[in-house]
Amino acid sequence: MAALDRWPGGDLVDIGCGPGMFARHLGEVRPDDFRITCVDQSPAMVAEAAARVRGFGVRLAVGEAGDVPFPDGSFDVAVAMGVFEYCDIPEALRECARVVRENGLLLVTMLNPASPYRMFEWAVYWPALRLLGRLEKVFGVPARRRHNPPRTGIRALSSGRLCRLLRRAGWQPIDVVHYDVAPVVPPFDRLLWRWSTRWREHPEGTLGRGVRSRLGSAYLVVAARGGAVSSPVPAPARPPG
Repeated sequence: MAALDRWPGGDLVDIGCGPGMFARHLGEVRPDDFRITCVDQSPAMVAEAAARVRGFGVRLAVGEAGDVPFPDGSFDVAVAMGVFEYCDIPEALRECARVVRENGLLLVTMLNPASPYRMFEWAVYWPALRLLGRLEKVFGVPARRRHNPPRTGIRALSSGRLCRLLRRAGWQPIDVVHYDVAPVVPPFDRLLWRWSTRWREHPEGTLGRGVRSRLGSAYLVVAARGGAVSSPVPAPARPPG
């Protein structure tokens, strides 16, 4: 992850690690820099992550974003990707502040509810599919063939609101970058991404800042723990090792 390029290393916790893809990637590209801990509320995910990061010296634990099972100030960096949409965000931010050392770093992603893509998806596309499913039921379409997208329970915040919550929890936001710039709404986006290889060859084309950021269907916030920040990515509270 580019946001960690200038960070020298240390103790890192991946909160909501899922199957361990980020930990595996970080272990491959910077094998000697970080001591990685993976935490997820699902024992099945922790087991899958354990298989993926075997041999990388990664520590694993079962725990929630609002209750990370480690003492205060255990880490230099906390990463939470695709997690905060499903939890109590203020509580999770306070918990991250608890386990990260002073002047440590937090990287958190969030879906962008203000993007045209998300607004169309949530206000038009999914409701239309549910309406179609109800009509199919009226006309006797078998249940297994009806459109019935599940409700996800996602709670997404704008970048401005998330940054305000970060400050209240003791974090200082230092960078926001929107990504997955999506000029095409669903379901046409699936066809575009399936047939186009440009995003794989030029992933920077999926990032957005300024006016372009409005098209980003998600964003990343980088925040520092505690005191004032004098550089885009501060040094850790103590040297690794």
